[in-house]
Formats: sequence, C-alpha cells, structure tokens
Amino acid sequence: MGVQAAVLTRIFTTATRIKVCDEKFRSLVLAGQVSAQYYSPRGQEIVSASVGALLETTDYVVTTYRGLHDQLAKGVPMPQLWAEFLGKATGTCKGKGGPMHITHPASGLMVTTGIVGGGLPIAAGLALASQLRDDKRVTVVNFGDGASNIGAFHEACNLAGLWKLPVVFCCQNNRYAEHTAFEDGTSAERIVDRAVGYGMPGVRVDGNDPVAMYTAAKEAVERARRGDGPTLLEAMTFRFYGHQMSDGNEYMKPGELDAARAADPVVRFREWLIDNGILTAAEVESIEAEAKAEVEAGVKFALESPPPDVSELLTDVYEEQLP
Repeated sequence: MGVQAAVLTRIFTTATRIKVCDEKFRSLVLAGQVSAQYYSPRGQEIVSASVGALLETTDYVVTTYRGLHDQLAKGVPMPQLWAEFLGKATGTCKGKGGPMHITHPASGLMVTTGIVGGGLPIAAGLALASQLRDDKRVTVVNFGDGASNIGAFHEACNLAGLWKLPVVFCCQNNRYAEHTAFEDGTSAERIVDRAVGYGMPGVRVDGNDPVAMYTAAKEAVERARRGDGPTLLEAMTFRFYGHQMSDGNEYMKPGELDAARAADPVVRFREWLIDNGILTAAEVESIEAEAKAEVEAGVKFALESPPPDVSELLTDVYEEQLP
C-alpha cells in the first residue's frame, strides 16, 4: 500500500468535510435560502484532500473559482469560509469576496481567482519569492484542463521550468472546460505531455485514487521543496454537477455522468478503508458525524454574523480616499 493508515484517515476526513460542505451549500441554494454564484467540486475531493495531506501551513495554495475542496484541504477555517460564502463581515475577506474569491493567508490559501488560469502566474510569483528567500515553501496551483489552453499556463510553466521554481502545477482534469469536452478544445491527447516543453516532469495520475494521488503528489512536493524545480500533475477526475448550479449537462456523453457518480470516489474510498481494516464502520460514521456537525456550526456562525458595514465599500480598495 505504501501510505500510512493515519495519512489515509486524514485524506478521508478531509474529503468527507468537503463532500458534506458542498452538499450543504447546494441544498441551501436550491432551497432559496442562499443566493450566490457557486461552482461545485463534488467528485474531485480526493485530489485536494491528498495534496493537502502533504502540505505545511506555511506552504502556499492558489486555486480557482471551483475551489471549495482546495480551500478546506489547505485549512481555511469552516466558520470564516461559510461567512464569506454568505457575504458576512466575519468572512475571510470581510464578506466582500464571496465563494469565487476566498483568500486566507494565515492558512496558506493565498488566492482564489475567478479568472480561468489567472492563478498560474501568481503561483509562479509566490514560488519565485520562496526561492529568493530560501524558505523551503512549496506553492501548489490548482486549475482545470481548460486553463491549460490559455497563455498564462504556458508563460507560468516556462518561467517555472527555466528558473526551477518550487511550484507544483496540479491540473484537475475533470474532462470538461465549462461546456466543452476535453477532446473538442485541446489539441494534446494528454495535458501532461506538455511538460516536456518546459523542462519539467509530467505525471498523469488517477485523481480519484487516494493512494495513487498522494504518492504522485508526494514526489512532486518533495522535488519542489528540495529545489529541483516544478512538476506538472494531471489528476484525472470528474465533476458531478456541471459547470454551474443551473447546468443541465446536456453536452455530456450519454451515461457518462451516471457512471462517474456510480464510482463516487469518496464513497468508494469509505468502503475501501473499511474492507481493508484501516477504519471500522463506527469510526467512519464518527468522522462523517463530526463533519456534519462542523458544517452546521459553520452555517450557524455565518447566518448569525452581521453583513459588512457600508464603510467597507471603500476599505481595502484604495490606499487612501480621494476627495
């Protein structure tokens, strides 16, 4: 197996927290209790939970608007995360960012960007700062397969490869860029094949397999921390709820979504842990109960928190107020 039971338990615990948090947020939106733009990462939990188990608090993560899994895996506190989702003053960005712009430097979650691929050059900059300071921090930047087709991806990879920056490019390939199938928008057969052009290793891995994902990410993170340069990871996964909440998934191949949901990576991992004697059914149920309680507490905190004061409209916007 090669991965310690404690690590596997941590990955499952994080994946469960992500799953429960996502389910709660979607239920609130569908019930009309919350109005917010939200991009569900359901189905992609194992990728982030596995990478998160490898990172220190001081390491950096950059993610995109479909980023709840990355945010929780990096340690963003649940109450402040929910408060930001609901636009409250106690949120990570004082309620002014919302779900698409979560930022929490204290946990190392440096940027959530609403621009496709916009986080890639930012991650290269963070990694360059770490290299110049020689602080041994690693930066992980998460993005979708569609983002690998824009200029920022190629520019960031080129500089990272040239300067051997301590960054891991983690492409969460969920097979669709918004409403376009991978093969209809990408000339390469595999994202990972592009790594050779930038002088870095490229590793394609089953992102829904916690052992495989953790093992591949571990090598990439350790390589970056040693100062040996970047790695391009292509984590193969699938999104369960389309591009956005209103998405009907009509563009997907018949049966594709049903097959992916039937192979739910969190449910499958749960069964595997029990079948292999790593956790008992009671222990798994306890983890799930704790996740539900934590999410409910986060929702309660957010609902009871005040909205931002009107004075916040100009706070953090300009260095000084102009007449």
